[in-house]
Amino acid sequence: MKKIYYLLSLLFLFTAFFSCTKNNKISINKVVGSPSYETSKLTLKEPIFDGSEYSFNFDVEDYNIGEQTNKEFTYNLANSSKGQHIHFIVNNGPYSAHYSKNFIKDVKDGDVVLAFLSRSYHESVKNKNAYILTEIGDNNNTNLSDQFLFYSRPKGKYSGNDTKNLLLDFYLVNTEISSTGNKVRATINDSVFLIDEWAPYYIQGLPFGEITIKLELIDSDGNLIKSQFNPSIRTITLEK
Repeated sequence: MKKIYYLLSLLFLFTAFFSCTKNNKISINKVVGSPSYETSKLTLKEPIFDGSEYSFNFDVEDYNIGEQTNKEFTYNLANSSKGQHIHFIVNNGPYSAHYSKNFIKDVKDGDVVLAFLSRSYHESVKNKNAYILTEIGDNNNTNLSDQFLFYSRPKGKYSGNDTKNLLLDFYLVNTEISSTGNKVRATINDSVFLIDEWAPYYIQGLPFGEITIKLELIDSDGNLIKSQFNPSIRTITLEK
């Protein structure tokens, strides 16, 4: 009788462990159901330097800043109540979100700036006219025709319902990814994913606490492509 009880206890522990492991398995899935905004356009007028800061003035076509994005999927992604906006990234650092076409930033000569149109839930608009890439000043230290991967999401802290699905999004410039060519290797804690389609994804199965995410632009042989800002590494936090 004791032996049977012991075996049943082991079976229960194994089942509980397996269920926990299965439930906590990290996965990524493609986001489907976002409006494409294929004709949306972002252009930048020449930045104006006032002696201490730069003024950035953008023109936006076929895209409404401040409007909530009308998506077709029902699952939750962290969303800005202020609506659609511009993601502004300096030297591949964490982006700042701007809900106006004109704003002031503290940047310096030689900084590399990427700006692109963003949906209200922070998914980037991925068409050839929806972004600008420029270097501040006249130093020309960076070859802007190189292949680039810029990190966008996830970012910062997440809590409550926002921890269930985290948007994984990045911006590619002067490069493409495919099943036979370049790829993006995403390492989320200890889980590794090879991405061969430039698309938004959502991450599920993340534990609470600190999460480390590394994005690498790699060639068809799995080698890291030598490019400024490659790889990108971020730490985010999930709270109950």
